[in-house]
Amino acid sequence: MFSARRHIRRTAPLARPARLTLITGTAVLGAALTACSGGASASDAGSGSGHAAGTSQAPDTRISVNLQGSGATAGKPVKVTLAGGKLKSVKVTATEGDALTGRISGDGRSWTSDRVAAPGTEYSVEATDTRGGTDRAGFSTAEADKVNKLTLAPGKNTTVGIAQPLSIVFDNPVKDRAAVEKALKVTTSNNTEGSWGWLQDYSGKDRVDWRPKDYWKSGTRVTLDAELDGINSGTAGGWFVRDYRTTFTIGRNQVVKVDLDRHRLALHRDGKTVMDVPMSAGTPGGEKASWRGTAVLMAKEGTINMRSETVGLGDAYDKMVDSSMRLTWSGMYAHAAPWNAAYFGVANHSSGCVGMSDANAAELFEKAQVGDPFEITGADAKGTVAVGNGYGAWNVSWADWQAKSALS
Repeated sequence: MFSARRHIRRTAPLARPARLTLITGTAVLGAALTACSGGASASDAGSGSGHAAGTSQAPDTRISVNLQGSGATAGKPVKVTLAGGKLKSVKVTATEGDALTGRISGDGRSWTSDRVAAPGTEYSVEATDTRGGTDRAGFSTAEADKVNKLTLAPGKNTTVGIAQPLSIVFDNPVKDRAAVEKALKVTTSNNTEGSWGWLQDYSGKDRVDWRPKDYWKSGTRVTLDAELDGINSGTAGGWFVRDYRTTFTIGRNQVVKVDLDRHRLALHRDGKTVMDVPMSAGTPGGEKASWRGTAVLMAKEGTINMRSETVGLGDAYDKMVDSSMRLTWSGMYAHAAPWNAAYFGVANHSSGCVGMSDANAAELFEKAQVGDPFEITGADAKGTVAVGNGYGAWNVSWADWQAKSALS
């Protein structure tokens, strides 16, 4: 599902080519002295003096790499520095992996990688100067003492509704949220404006969602490149040791409107009503009441067993339910509820879900998309859907959502 850099664990010190000379921890680039140079010392070679009259020698070029040895600290950019002259090119490559891209400084004396070195990875360094000198060095980083992982939604190559956020739940706590957020690159086919916002998932885990300022436009193509390999999430969180990538497409422009006071549910597509049916929602005045605000269709689960004890309502019910569509983690669904037919269009008399006839629920199940917004209005509610109870980000103003970014 995701592309990942392959990490080669270091088991032995790196061997340097025989022609590599070490001078106080630096590598020497360039050609060796000619036989008629009189055997100049390393210091003479470094200064470009000491060769015999009438002969010539290639300039003596030295580089140093900030990360060295077999247990270098990960999470830092790789920096290659030239003692004299100018660099032409530098390549830093993970063994059997990808090269780190980077930039040569304006004065040509140093090169710095765009990304940091990942833990438990062996790297080779090859540098060439403008005078033709070339040599190679290498290092490996220490293994991660703890690894952090994540779960992404929506799934790769899926088509979703106009309210679907990009959501990431982390296995371990994320203390350095700014570093993680900087590594999350969202691109869209139409330059959609959006922002990351940090929150606590209903599970209690750290989570970050990216939502657009307004509902997505149909047909938008969305890509996430989570370039996390080598990022330390902070104390108790651990290192990320791979990158993640996912893409999805925005489908039909659909909104489901649920009116708790009128006991009606309507599906609108491209601004036109394609369904308008009676329903019965949660009994008002207590925990059985429904939530108001915007909920997002999380999953079309079909026929499932619903038990009241799983949502803290004792032994009130235990039954198989058809055409089930999950709206919150706390257990609010839209589904078929033929046992409640006497209340459809008349009163809210369920245990919190939006119930319809078998036929109406089946029709909505067929037409609805994961990611469709359910805009729930009315007085007969127990509160507003929280941001972490499913995808409740739409119940926060745009300014307040932007303020949840670690980079705001």
